Amino acid sequence: MTTVFRNFIAGEFVPPAKAAPNLNPSNTNEVVGEYAQGTVEDLKAAVAAAKDAFPAWSRSNPQLRYDVLMKASNEVMARKEELGALLSREEGKTLPEGIGEVARAGQILSFFAGEALRLNGELVNSVRPGVGIEITREAVGVVGMITPWNFPIAIPAWKIAPALAYGNTVVIKPADLVPGSAWALVDILNRAGLPKGVLNIVMGRGSVVGQAMLEHPDVAAISFTGSVATGRRVAAACVAATPMKKVQLEMGGKNPLVVLDDADLSVAVECAANGAFFSTGQRCTASSRLIVTEGIHDRFVDALTERLKGLVVDDALKSGTHIGPVVDESQLGQDEKYIAIGRDEGAKLHWGGERLNRDNPGFYLQPALFTEVTNSMRIAREEIFGPVAAVVRAKSYDEALTIANDTEFGLSSGICTTSLKYASHFKRNSEAGMVMVNLPTAGVDYHVPFGGRKGSSYGPREQGAYAREFYTTVKTAYTLA
Repeated sequence: MTTVFRNFIAGEFVPPAKAAPNLNPSNTNEVVGEYAQGTVEDLKAAVAAAKDAFPAWSRSNPQLRYDVLMKASNEVMARKEELGALLSREEGKTLPEGIGEVARAGQILSFFAGEALRLNGELVNSVRPGVGIEITREAVGVVGMITPWNFPIAIPAWKIAPALAYGNTVVIKPADLVPGSAWALVDILNRAGLPKGVLNIVMGRGSVVGQAMLEHPDVAAISFTGSVATGRRVAAACVAATPMKKVQLEMGGKNPLVVLDDADLSVAVECAANGAFFSTGQRCTASSRLIVTEGIHDRFVDALTERLKGLVVDDALKSGTHIGPVVDESQLGQDEKYIAIGRDEGAKLHWGGERLNRDNPGFYLQPALFTEVTNSMRIAREEIFGPVAAVVRAKSYDEALTIANDTEFGLSSGICTTSLKYASHFKRNSEAGMVMVNLPTAGVDYHVPFGGRKGSSYGPREQGAYAREFYTTVKTAYTLA
């Protein structure tokens, strides 16, 4: 029989009223597991448990928080092959990508274990004689988390770990499409020694569980990663709530990779292939716009096409697979819709874009490369979130930079060049939160800030020491000596 994975509330696994199957996109005949479909009452119970646990946890010894996070990190790393296979089965990333993401989650837990010991304050002289000032950071309270399907364990880790390190309690709702990896992470953290109620997981529909989280008055802060449209609704709900909630949003991207005439062609092709198509293009940092200057344009397109022809699209767990399936039928339909839109707008589908059949039924799509694209076309402006990239021709570096910045998004950007002058100028003038030089736009370190500008992000950055800006609040205390 298929295992039913329950919501975890107040230190107990709660029998669900109903459950839903978690399907393998590489083989839709396989059910990864049955996962609980939470209710509004489940969410309320989880928030109540987190609220009750907050006073003791927020004042707990930082050594305890360090020990829990390090123990969890060690188990995640020891089980990375097993957990990576689970991740690949439910999301469709290749097994090496799945294992790599699990390792990253372990590294995040380890980093924030250290942060639990590094939280400090300031002693400041007052402008008034005889008055001392202390500036300290305190936990925010109950933090609600809504996570996406494309990084099923890394994103839950980079939200949960700092929240716990800084003394908050947590209720997390993972993406309904891929709950297994987040459930496994919560189980590991629980067994690492968390007191009851500190960490709770309520799986289910966003319209039910997520909405109840936004409306609950005892949730002090919401950290959300997902689409721009949903992010706007989350922000509006947090501002309208009584009391108002602190909010952190990570949303979409339409990331440019600029390739200049002086670029190393092999480096540029690898940056484009990796950034645009690996992880099936299902990364908010993916290089969906390839902005190429005229002197290298044709050679770049030819070389990238040859690279794409050599990529194997197949079962995520199969050895030798470079690109796994799209995550589900709905996302595959969206990818195909945008491929049709690109053709209708006059772009040339230079290569790929066909639905593929493999040994097992799954959501397989050949990577699609468009040429003769202008930056005004929908495929160059709207986030597709699939293995679809558009090549935009530019006359010069200046025009390429202008095109790169001509977007409502500002998450990640990249440039391929051997010129220190252009690399330095691009780093300074690219309107993105993260800039890559001769590297794919997708692929970031866990110990430094992650986030963007414009429509890509709202609120404090995630990851690294900058995460404390969201998960703590500043208190200034004055004392007359």
